[in-house]
Amino acid sequence: MTSHLALMIVFAFFVSLVFAVIGRDKPADQLALGVRYFGAFVGAGLVLGWLMYPLPF
Repeated sequence: MTSHLALMIVFAFFVSLVFAVIGRDKPADQLALGVRYFGAFVGAGLVLGWLMYPLPF
């Protein structure tokens, strides 16, 4: 797995999983928070990547 997108999705999954487990007590609340965090991480990564694309590095 060498794709930056795939690695970002795997990272977002595990970080959101940990944050959800330590952030809420009930499993239903953990699932809702984890999905929200996962979407936020992936969305922010895509938006920031799109904004930085035209920058000359």
